[in-house]
Amino acid sequence: MSTMLFAGPTARRASSRLLAVTVSLLLHPALAATAAESQADTVEDVVVTANRIEQQTSRVGDSVTLISANEQRRSQKTAVSDLVAMTPGVTMTRNGGIGATSALRIRGAETDQTLVLIDGVKVNDPAQASGGFNFGNLIATEYSQIEVLRGPQSTLWGSQAIGGIVHIVTPVPEGPLSGSLAMEGGTHNTAFVRGYAQAGGDRFAWRVAGGYLTSDGISALSRERGGREQDGYRNVGFNARGILHITDNVSAEVRSTWSDGRSEYDGFPAPLYIFVDTPEHDKTEELASYAGLNITAFDGRLENRIGFAYTETDRQNFDPSSSVPITFDSNGSNGRWEYQGTWRFSDRLTGIVGLESERSEMSSASPTTFNPTPTPIADDVQIDSVYGQVTATPIDAVTVSLGVRHDDHDTFGSNTTNRASIAWSATSSTILRASYGEGFKAPTLYQLYSLYGNVNLEPEQAESWDAGVEQRWFDSKLVLSATYFDRDTDNMIDFVSCFGVSTPECLAKPDGYYENVQMTNAKGVELALTAQLTERLALSANYTSMDTENIARGTRNFGRSLRRRPDETANAQLSYDWPVGLTTTVAVQHAGRSYEDSANMEVLEGYTLVDFRASYAVTDSFEIYGRVENAFDDEYETVYEYGTLGRTYYGGIRQRF
Repeated sequence: MSTMLFAGPTARRASSRLLAVTVSLLLHPALAATAAESQADTVEDVVVTANRIEQQTSRVGDSVTLISANEQRRSQKTAVSDLVAMTPGVTMTRNGGIGATSALRIRGAETDQTLVLIDGVKVNDPAQASGGFNFGNLIATEYSQIEVLRGPQSTLWGSQAIGGIVHIVTPVPEGPLSGSLAMEGGTHNTAFVRGYAQAGGDRFAWRVAGGYLTSDGISALSRERGGREQDGYRNVGFNARGILHITDNVSAEVRSTWSDGRSEYDGFPAPLYIFVDTPEHDKTEELASYAGLNITAFDGRLENRIGFAYTETDRQNFDPSSSVPITFDSNGSNGRWEYQGTWRFSDRLTGIVGLESERSEMSSASPTTFNPTPTPIADDVQIDSVYGQVTATPIDAVTVSLGVRHDDHDTFGSNTTNRASIAWSATSSTILRASYGEGFKAPTLYQLYSLYGNVNLEPEQAESWDAGVEQRWFDSKLVLSATYFDRDTDNMIDFVSCFGVSTPECLAKPDGYYENVQMTNAKGVELALTAQLTERLALSANYTSMDTENIARGTRNFGRSLRRRPDETANAQLSYDWPVGLTTTVAVQHAGRSYEDSANMEVLEGYTLVDFRASYAVTDSFEIYGRVENAFDDEYETVYEYGTLGRTYYGGIRQRF
């Protein structure tokens, strides 16, 4: 247990104290007494992402974690990446303080092999070199839930879902006019304002939410490496949703999310190209929109959805000290027409058929003093797809899903993926799960058509399986789950340097080129625990032990661990609801050691962070809250040479109306 939650070379005394408290609470006899109390009916969580239909979690064979709206509020987290990093199998790295480039990796997959959705709309940037998503500008607001789906999911969701999916779901507006406004401030002159308003009627419902965040920040270059000047951050964003019920069987819906972020960072100026404090900053504007029509027939047994989704990401980098102030300028957009039909043949059998036509476009330029007005790299690509899945419950205790997808890419050709999953309620308190999935990631526009591009690239391919058990005791007041996973990925695309090399490929592209050269394996165990120890005391914890390896024989780093993948991670939260309306929480986050480089020469030491949180309900609608993050001021790095936040303090108020 000590290794699971608090192993690591730092903060050992604090971790030991917290461990002693946790163990004593787990063994407390009040747990048995609580089980004997009168049982209240509970509503089982519903997940959408796993099978593209609403399903109770007990019917889902895939590994998925839900972060509810209540959990988001209680965590007091500002960044979505910090919320997701608290779940099993997920690691996060950040190039500095809040707002800096942030990357998530699910089960050891590359950060660009994670598909990110907002209300079903893909928000990965087509103009980014590897097509990944920067979580730095995704700020937490009042989301309905965040679904973290682990394992390859390309059969239903297409390219990039090799590691898994992070799906942010905004609330469906309903009820009379209501809303919320929250304001907080803290260390580094940080200020954050967010709120929402909504109303719903028989025919029309609407919701708008937004937020503004500003912080003086910390130096992106760590203080230990000489960083001194602060790199600040600003973000403003909103999301809106409207639903119109045209008839009892026809409804129209529009959704949109927009953000504009400005982040300061440090760089590698010429001629020495050493990481130092610089006045550089970037601006990123992101838009994700959807408009669709929902039509039901046959008493609701047939559901049809026709929609168009559009995303656009504009990025610019600035260096005020340069004679060319704009050093990078890119635009990536994606437009996707889609149809999905869901036929509920019976209570035991559901079929899904989908059609998609997706076009991605990019434009990218990097001005320099030698070429201040370069011709932008610009191109586009189209993928047409068809997918289908059957979900069956042959007996009450068993749910099985089988799916297949075919994609036609106008550059590399066609690709087919398959998936299968099963959930078996072996007893009323025991659920067994297993899944097999295939994933693929299409070459990005940059990898295909840039100066280093290779139009002969094949898609990255993955095969993965997992199996696990979930055991419930005392009317689900104590829940323990364990899952084993194993994934092989091949055809991985990597940049091949031509420095000092005279191969035919390098003669054609002397600066280097992209090629399918890598093969990797990731396997491990995920454990999760939730316990309602007493009526007021709750514990949640998870632990992941993971082994990642380069298995491409003949390559320089064969047998090495993959970079920036800790060998173990753990999270724990212990909360107590006091009778006076006060809630206090102790939260612990641990990451084991990892390597900064593929050759495993530069070690990133493990670390353990401790947070304290409190909130007080003054009235049913007014709340005061505050937190101390990294309370023991641990020094650590998630990316070599980049700074991380030390001890910080925040406090705020929230008013609901």
